[in-house]
Amino acid sequence: MALEVAGGTKLIDPFFVLNQVGLKEKMKVADLGCGAVGHFVFPASKLVGKEGVIYALDIQRGVLEGIEKKAKVENAANVQTVWSDLERFGAAKITSNSLDAAMLLNTLFQTKDRVTVLREAARMLKVGGKLLVVDWLPTGAPFGPPLEGRVDPFFLEREVDKLGLHLLKRFSAGPYHYGLVFEK
Repeated sequence: MALEVAGGTKLIDPFFVLNQVGLKEKMKVADLGCGAVGHFVFPASKLVGKEGVIYALDIQRGVLEGIEKKAKVENAANVQTVWSDLERFGAAKITSNSLDAAMLLNTLFQTKDRVTVLREAARMLKVGGKLLVVDWLPTGAPFGPPLEGRVDPFFLEREVDKLGLHLLKRFSAGPYHYGLVFEK
């Protein structure tokens, strides 16, 4: 179950990526900037099971409406949508220190205030909770965002360290993406 791009090349395998953070049953998880198709939301829903919760958070209400419709079709009752602007600290209607995992998956390259987005993710994590970040490698690719908009993984490591999270692992999330897992 991987995202396909022109030519049939696998871009990102959501189950591989989600396994890097160790999602399991009964966890409370948020996909921060979930996107229109819920590429990670629905695989995460399966991994956390009926007693877990996956919050699908996005700033676009139309995206959330699409996720709600798909959740009904897929009988994913553990998916809850949350509208929020991640660039406003404290705006997400998710309790502080409540999440087992927060995920920023192909989200940070789209934001202007990356530090606030990271602060907001850290706010929601409980002690021992994990932050999963996947974003575009800061190198050329035949597609994707412009190089100047991509987020350097070492910038992320420095900023997240200031928030009291420490790096657990780095991994390749595909030919064009890096992955990082941090713990609070």
